[in-house]
Amino acid sequence: MMTMHTVACIDGSALSDVVADYAAWSAERMGTELVLLNVLDDVRASEETDFSGNIGMDERQRLLAELADLEEKRAKLARQQGHTFLEAARKHVQERFEEPVLRQRHGDLVDTLSELESEIRLLVIGRQGKRGAGIGQHIGHQVERVIRALHRPTWVVHGEFKAPERIMIAFDNSATAKKAVEMVAGSPLFRGIPVDVVMVGADTGDHQQQLQWAEGKLKDQGFAVTTAIIAGDVEEALNEYAKTHQVDAMVMGAYGHSRIREFLVGSHTNALIKSAKVPLLLLR
Repeated sequence: MMTMHTVACIDGSALSDVVADYAAWSAERMGTELVLLNVLDDVRASEETDFSGNIGMDERQRLLAELADLEEKRAKLARQQGHTFLEAARKHVQERFEEPVLRQRHGDLVDTLSELESEIRLLVIGRQGKRGAGIGQHIGHQVERVIRALHRPTWVVHGEFKAPERIMIAFDNSATAKKAVEMVAGSPLFRGIPVDVVMVGADTGDHQQQLQWAEGKLKDQGFAVTTAIIAGDVEEALNEYAKTHQVDAMVMGAYGHSRIREFLVGSHTNALIKSAKVPLLLLR
């Protein structure tokens, strides 16, 4: 039977320690192996250099040899730097998780994670990677690609680590929202942590009934549950609820399947990734 991992994407950014913290906390809660993963960008020149001008063959060969040597040195330096990032992350989490597995891969981040997807139970990624200009309200250049490509629960984290003491499920009765409820109910990740199930919309009988379904699923597994229907813009209303009720993490379905739902849900997903003040656990 294949071992399932909690995988933390470590890139040496300001968020690497936070990513490692949430991954270690999650791995400990779920009893999975913790993998700290560093994926190296392609450090080779993005375009081949054109030496077709008026230089001799010997000079051209010399320049090509120098470039090949330079690229090898850059690749070696990148590998060493990545190992340094991984070792720093290992030391950072060693009190919580004594023996994480360190992995380094070369290539595109999304392609690499897609290759490893069958081994991943939970992925943790920083909202802003190493190319971001500090920690701010910006989607890391790879985050949306990762979430769209992988069908695994994915933490998108930022700020500072705080072990969740209260979580919120953003619920709209969609297939992914129901999956979120069932995942929380059936997983040890949030076991024993109070859950707020929150719907943005009109307070109708249908919506109340939908919330009752979610409440029942969670209560059957021993969760303390609060339900709420709130009005307003989806992004603003959920963020305000999280702030007012001291929610430490938000769980929600990400993106849609139909074209209309993809447009609506996708825009809400991206907006919350950018604006949420708490970590998001996103489900496809």
